[in-house]
Amino acid sequence: MAIPEQGSKSGFVIRIAHINMALYSNCFWIQTGVMLYLSKRLRMDTIMFGYLQTTFAVIQLLGGPLFGRFGDLFGGRAALSLAYLSSGFAYLLLGLSTSVPLLFLSRVPTVFMHGMQAAQMIVTDLSSESERADALGKLGLSYGVGMIIGSTTGGLLISNYGESFAAYTAAAGSVLNTIVVMKYIPADTKSITLTKENKPEIARSNSIFSVKEILRLLSIPGAAGVLVIKAITGLPMGVFQSMFSVVAMDHFNLRAEHNGYLMAYIGVLQMVMQGLVVGWLTQRIVEKTLLLWSILLICLLGLAMALMTNIFQFCLTCIPMTLGISVFYLTTNSILTKIVAPTDTGAMLGFNMCVHSLIRSVSPTIRGFLFESYGFSSFGYMQFLVNLLVFFYILIHSAN
Repeated sequence: MAIPEQGSKSGFVIRIAHINMALYSNCFWIQTGVMLYLSKRLRMDTIMFGYLQTTFAVIQLLGGPLFGRFGDLFGGRAALSLAYLSSGFAYLLLGLSTSVPLLFLSRVPTVFMHGMQAAQMIVTDLSSESERADALGKLGLSYGVGMIIGSTTGGLLISNYGESFAAYTAAAGSVLNTIVVMKYIPADTKSITLTKENKPEIARSNSIFSVKEILRLLSIPGAAGVLVIKAITGLPMGVFQSMFSVVAMDHFNLRAEHNGYLMAYIGVLQMVMQGLVVGWLTQRIVEKTLLLWSILLICLLGLAMALMTNIFQFCLTCIPMTLGISVFYLTTNSILTKIVAPTDTGAMLGFNMCVHSLIRSVSPTIRGFLFESYGFSSFGYMQFLVNLLVFFYILIHSAN
């Protein structure tokens, strides 16, 4: 795997972070299958399952900025360890869930389950600005490896050994990840690349709960605008993604193992686009231009999604869709980390993750309304119209 190095120590730490990300993704996708089929076994209807997804999203929304501040103050090792221990505890509770209330309770520890955010902190600390989007994209390559293994393994474990065994397997993997972090990740990854001459002043407050320090980042020119664009553009995609598990089972009539194979296919696409294609594009096209055209691509593919009628068409649509989504998310991530000082990248990535959590919070409600009122095709039309408006807004704003 070709990973940009900032010296041998930086390169080694980044490689360990990629191993962590692959294992974290593997465990996450195992438990994703557990959540879906356990909820059906407990006879949760679509509305209740939507409440469960919203609960997870709201809890993560609350924890994102705090987790980012925690990483800025205490370093990469502490952030990764907290993320993996939180995920392991959540998966353990998931395996013990024998009722709907216990299933909801298993979401509480996910307040600090921000493994991707923690890995992004480390990669941001150890990569130059010119390589930032490519370095962040390669995390998607590792995540995709874990997604393929986890989706396939999760389906097989659930089918052969049951939901609880699969959840305990994910919990054990999270504990193993924590051990790897404690052994190989340095306490402060920022100090590896920041010298005494260019090292900025440490955060003005040493409190994780400093609202002033967290909100200060939103006043930085350009930060709020990028986050708003990310929220608006990401909402239609979030609505569809929140519906996908239901669509896969009910609309496409996929069994557990077949659903795992489909997620593995999407994982391969994500690996190729984020790990290879996006890096190639960012070396040749400026990020703001890539951002604009990725929005247009997502917009047009909304129409294709609205018109698809079978799983084969869906698989074809996923190819350009994954490219557009990968370019959009990675360029916005890169832009946000460049706006702030190196000591604040964790908190800014926390805000970035808040956008994703906010989308997941409101998506189930919008999803239910659209699906019941207008059917499956409404998701695609919503994606087309919303992103068309965003595209023209950015185009006009850039011209002025």
